[in-house]
Amino acid sequence: MKAYQIGVDLGTSNILVYVNSKDIIFNEPSIVVFDIDSNKPIAIGRAANRMLGKENKKIKAVKPVEAGAIANIDASKAILEHVFSKLKGKNVEIEKSTLLICCPSEMTLVERNALLNLGYKLGIKNVFIEQEVKSGAIGAGIDIFVPKAHMIIDIGGGSTDIGVLSLGDIVVSDSIRIAGHYIDKAIIKYVRFKYNMEIGEKTAENIKIKLATLRKELKNDKEYKFAGKSIKSHSPCKMVIKQSEVRDILLKVFDAISYKVNSVLRVTPPELAADLLENGILVNGGGALIDGINEYFHTITGLNIRISHNPLTAVAEGTKYLLQNKGNYLVKPKD
Repeated sequence: MKAYQIGVDLGTSNILVYVNSKDIIFNEPSIVVFDIDSNKPIAIGRAANRMLGKENKKIKAVKPVEAGAIANIDASKAILEHVFSKLKGKNVEIEKSTLLICCPSEMTLVERNALLNLGYKLGIKNVFIEQEVKSGAIGAGIDIFVPKAHMIIDIGGGSTDIGVLSLGDIVVSDSIRIAGHYIDKAIIKYVRFKYNMEIGEKTAENIKIKLATLRKELKNDKEYKFAGKSIKSHSPCKMVIKQSEVRDILLKVFDAISYKVNSVLRVTPPELAADLLENGILVNGGGALIDGINEYFHTITGLNIRISHNPLTAVAEGTKYLLQNKGNYLVKPKD
């Protein structure tokens, strides 16, 4: 009977699933829409994302992961069951497969146990938990197994992970639950205060995608027209927001992230800190796509900054190597 090696990047924004011999077979938004009466999923991933903010009394949209932690175990299970259903066939036993789930560095024991239980609920007994920053570094092409330090900043949807790795493991790490979705919420608050408008998460995300920058000087202060609802008249309305406004929102958010980055550098052992002068810092995750982020972190740290060539898929791709070498690098957590 055939068994699979399955790697999961259980992200706040997207869920990615790697399967040996098939590579990444699922890369879709982390959203499930349930029928309220039956509590059965009726849409998952992209199909569910199109319904977000447009639900009626008969359906509800649920995000399985919030701020880097499992918020709804049923929704998480529904997505993975949907993915695993594609794998079932002749001579296949999902139950005998190996499941590796990646999580933020500072995830609590309770949250780790929730991930373990998720694997068990899917009928898989061989479940491993690994830190996203480690898998992401490997997936981005860094050789973390040499006696030299590499530093990673992984800015995802729900959390930002910072880690210094050497000789195959994390030496120093920290995590903060401020990342892409936090930026979306900050934009929603700003638009409400400045323009007396209510906008949804998808509109805020579109503003972020179109205008997000961390550059101090803007050659062209771009504009983006968006729609929402007037707080005063409760009528639909349109407004224009400038890139400089979005930059100011991001700079306030990144103050907290840069503080965490510097705190990791402060406790990095001297020999490893010296390596970082040569190797610099790699920025991973969806946040790596923000315009000017390399210049921003260079100013904060004085180190060379590189952007991952595959920031959105690096964590899932890193599970491939870890699963292939699980006897050397994966330790099964205690229940």
